[in-house]
Amino acid sequence: MAKRIDVSGLDVYYGDFKAVEDVSMTVRPRSVTAFIGPSGCGKSTLLRTLNRMHEVVPGGRVDGKVLLDDQDLYAAGVDPVAVRRTVGMVFQRPNPFPTMSIFDNVAAGLRLNGVKKKAALEEVVERSLSRANLWNEVKDRLGKPGAGLSGGQQQRLCIARAIAVEPDVLLMDEPCSALDPISTLAIEDLIHQLKDRYTIIIVTHNMQQAARVSDRTAFFTIAGAGKPGRLIEIGDTAEMFSRPTERATEDYITGRFG
Repeated sequence: MAKRIDVSGLDVYYGDFKAVEDVSMTVRPRSVTAFIGPSGCGKSTLLRTLNRMHEVVPGGRVDGKVLLDDQDLYAAGVDPVAVRRTVGMVFQRPNPFPTMSIFDNVAAGLRLNGVKKKAALEEVVERSLSRANLWNEVKDRLGKPGAGLSGGQQQRLCIARAIAVEPDVLLMDEPCSALDPISTLAIEDLIHQLKDRYTIIIVTHNMQQAARVSDRTAFFTIAGAGKPGRLIEIGDTAEMFSRPTERATEDYITGRFG
């Protein structure tokens, strides 16, 4: 079931460096929210705090709160691995497990969660690949290596792998930046279909992509080198791109800076 995310007063650190400062925002369920802004403004860093992936970097920590339908993801005793099952992630470059077959790539998370019955695995693998619009392309070669697929197919395989464990939220960190235009459109179409089931957040440098795929957009920027990233505004995408509230947002969207 898709869930709401509430971020309040969030500061993100790597050691003594504050990467993101004082972010408060709500991400609505069953919608697509785009994070935009210049390089270094903390978009991807913030994204990774939403499933505690930033903690894999030494010194990564947060102050503030991240709530998933009122559950504090940083409360004492909360298992980061369990958080990452609930809040799935797709990375910038397709990263199928290179030594695994297409089938085993999708089934990997299920097996880690203790699913062993072949019939159950087969059912979820087919359903996940179908939701990722990949089943018809790979159903006759499920035993072949996932790394042998095209770039766009590999990214859809990674999406299938992420949704196989039935997360509530799907994070996408520039999922199309390494893809050709046709593969990019396929991923964008898939995002539109998946938002009926998941809460989706996408980081993108592509303004046209943000306008095409997102319901809401959050704009981040930095005051200068070495300064933390800050959320400038968040709102409905159509409104943001036609009548942004802040001058900095307008300058970025129209290409006057960044």
